Amino acid sequence: MIYLVTTDHLQRLAIITTVLLLLVVSCRATPVAPQQTQPVAVATDEPTTTPVPALPEATVSAFLRAWEEQDYAAMYPLLAPRSKGTVEAEAFRRRYSNALTAASVVTVTTKLQSVLRHDDRASAAFHIEFQTAIFGVLSADANMALIRTAGAWGIDWDPSLIWPQLDEDKYFRTTYSIPIRANIYDAGGLGLATQGTIVTLGVIPAQIDDEEALLQALTSITGLSSEAIRDRYQSANPEWKVPIADIPAEVSVEQNEMLASVAGLYREEKTGRLYPHGEAAPHVVGWVAPVPAEDLMEYRSRGYRGDEMVGVAGLEAWGEDTLAGQHGGTLAIVTAAGEEVMGLRHRDATPGRSIYTTLNRDVQEKAQQILGNRTGAIVLLDVQTGAIRALVSGPGFDPNVIVGPSSDLERSRVLADPRHPLINRALQGTYPTGSVFKIVTMSAGMEEAGMDPETTSFNCPGYWDGLGRGARKYCWKSDGHGEIVLQDGLSASCNVVFYTVGKTLHETDPGALSRFGQAFGLGQETGLEGLLEESGLMPSPTWKEEAFGEMWYPGDTVNLAIGQGYLRVTPLQVARMMAAVANGGTLLQPFVVDRIEAGEDQPEGKTEPRVAGTLPVSPEHLAALQDGLLGVTSNESIGTASHRFAGLSIPVAGKTGTAEAGGVDAEPHSWFAAYAPADDPEIALVVVAENAGEGSTVAAPLARQVVEAYFGLPLTDLPPEAEEGYVPPTPTPEP
Repeated sequence: MIYLVTTDHLQRLAIITTVLLLLVVSCRATPVAPQQTQPVAVATDEPTTTPVPALPEATVSAFLRAWEEQDYAAMYPLLAPRSKGTVEAEAFRRRYSNALTAASVVTVTTKLQSVLRHDDRASAAFHIEFQTAIFGVLSADANMALIRTAGAWGIDWDPSLIWPQLDEDKYFRTTYSIPIRANIYDAGGLGLATQGTIVTLGVIPAQIDDEEALLQALTSITGLSSEAIRDRYQSANPEWKVPIADIPAEVSVEQNEMLASVAGLYREEKTGRLYPHGEAAPHVVGWVAPVPAEDLMEYRSRGYRGDEMVGVAGLEAWGEDTLAGQHGGTLAIVTAAGEEVMGLRHRDATPGRSIYTTLNRDVQEKAQQILGNRTGAIVLLDVQTGAIRALVSGPGFDPNVIVGPSSDLERSRVLADPRHPLINRALQGTYPTGSVFKIVTMSAGMEEAGMDPETTSFNCPGYWDGLGRGARKYCWKSDGHGEIVLQDGLSASCNVVFYTVGKTLHETDPGALSRFGQAFGLGQETGLEGLLEESGLMPSPTWKEEAFGEMWYPGDTVNLAIGQGYLRVTPLQVARMMAAVANGGTLLQPFVVDRIEAGEDQPEGKTEPRVAGTLPVSPEHLAALQDGLLGVTSNESIGTASHRFAGLSIPVAGKTGTAEAGGVDAEPHSWFAAYAPADDPEIALVVVAENAGEGSTVAAPLARQVVEAYFGLPLTDLPPEAEEGYVPPTPTPEP
C-alpha cells in the first residue's frame, strides 16, 4: 500500500503517535523503582546519540532541522545502516562543511514538502535554500530516499542531498574575484595607505661573492644593521631565498643599478599594502594583517576567501567593508579533478571606496618630528568644526614593519618595546591634567560661586592653610604671588587662588566642580568615530561613594581644583575643551574621517560637524577665561609661558600644566593646551610629554613649534631643558 503524507498531515500524525505511545506506556505493569540521582550531562567530543524516529517523516524532519543548525553530529545517526557503511561520520561532516564553505553559505533553510511511503521504503521531497555571502540566495528542490531497517527509518544518503547536482565526484567551487583595496588619504588627497607594488629584497647565500658589498647595499636601502641582516641568512640553507625586507617599487627602480650589480641579491614583486610615509599617522591609519584564525569563519560569512589581508587596527579596521569592497566570483560544479561541469551563479566584485581623513599629512609629519622619541601625544583640532588636523602618539612606529612578511625582527622590536608604541596615547592615554584643569575651576567659581574675574582677590604667600595648618598646601611659586585677582590667577597658575576657589565651591555644592568638568567634556568619550578611545574619569561625590564607600571630602574638591587626585582625561578631551573655549562655548564632536568617496550605487559620504554640548559659561565669563589664557603667553610679569612664546608672530592663548604622575621618583607629566591665533582662533592644540617635567619647561616650547609648523613659520630652537634626553646639571655642593 502507498501512503502519501503532505505537510498538512504531519501535525496530525505526530499527535496520533504521541497518544498511542501514552496508551502503551499506561498499559504496562512497570514496577516502581527507588528514586535515584540523575547523572549530569557532560559535554564531550563524542558524536551525538540521536534516537531514530519510528516514522519516516519524523526522521526527515529531524535531519533537516539539524542541517539548518549545521549539527552534523545529530544528522549522521539518522542515516540508514548501509549508508553509514559507505561514509564515516568525519567524512560526512567534512563533505557538508566543505560544500557550505566553498559556496560561501551563511545559513541553510529547508522545508519538507511531502513524504511517500511503500512498505520498507520511502521518499521525501523537500526544498532547500542557501543564503550565501557572495551569490545571494540559491534554492533547489531535492528528494531524499529512506529505508526501514529493524523497524527504524534511516536515510539512504548520497551527496545529492546537499545539492541536487552533487554526487560522489561533484563538488562546489568558487572562483573569487577580489577587488583592489581602496586607499586612505589625508584631507588634500595625499596617500597615507595605498595599494601598490612591493618588492621583497632578499639574499641567496650560495650566490654571494662579496658579502661586504652586499651588506653595505642592503643597509643603505633598508636601514637595517649589517648584523641584523647577516643573522637572517647565516643559518639558512645556502640555496634558499631568504627575504630581508620589503621596499617600495620606486626604491627598487631608483636603486636598480646598484642592486643588479650585487651577486647574491634577489628581488620579487607582489601587490600589497603600503604606508608610504611610515610613521606619519600609524595610530590613525592602522594596518592590515592576515585574517585572524579565530575570526576566519566570521570573515567567510562576509564573502572572504580567508587568505586576504584585512584591517586589524585604526581606520583600516573601522573601514574594512568600505576599503575592501565586496568580493565577487563564479560558483560552479566541478569534478574532483577540477573540470567544470556546470556554472551556477556569477556576481561581479564591487570596488572598494577610498577614505579621506581630516589630517594634514605635512603638519602630521612635522608634529611627529617635534614630539620625537618622547612618550606622549600631540593633538590639533579645528576649533570651528572639530576636524582633527594632526594626531600624534609617541613613541611612534612604522606600520610597514608590521605588515611586511620579511620584517620579523623589526616587528618583534615594536611589540617588545616596554613603552608600548601601539597604544594611541592621544585617545587611550589617561592622565591627570595638572593646572590645565584650572580653566574648569575658574569657570565654576564664576558661575557657581559668583566670583568676579577682575575684582575677586586672593592673597598668596606661597602656601595655603585652608584645610588647617596640618594639611598645608603650597603654591609652585615659593615666595607667593601676593595679592592677585582670579583672572590673573589663571595666567599665573597660582595654586593658592584655585585651592581657595575649590574650597569655596565645595562649601557651595560638593558636586559642582565635577559637574562643570563633565560639561567641559572631560572624563568621557568624545564620540570620535573610527578609532578606539578611553573615557578616563571625572571623579564626583557619587562616584567616590560607589567606588570606595567613602564620602567626598573638601580635600577631594581642592585636589580636583588644580587637576590632581582621581582625575584622568585624554589629550583629545582637553583639545576639544580648548576648541570650545576658543569658538565661543560650543563643544564639538571630533572627527577624523572627512569623507568616503562615492561608489557605483552609493553617494559620497561626507562628515558634517556635530555639536555635543555647550559650555555652562556666560559670554562675559568666557571672555575673561580667554583673556586669562592669553595672559599665560603674553603677560611678561606673571604668565607661566610668556618667555616661551616671546617674539612669535601668531598670538597664542594657552595653559601650562604640571601633573603629578605618582611614584616617589617619577617626573611629572608636562602639559600645554592652547588655541591660535588667539584673536581669531583656527586650531586648538594639546601637547603632553609623559614624565618630562614642568609644563612651561617642555610642553610649552614643543607647542610653540607645533604652532609654527601649522602656520608655515620657521621652527624656533628648543631650549636645552626641552630637548630630548636632557639631564639637568648636578648642583654644585655648597662649601
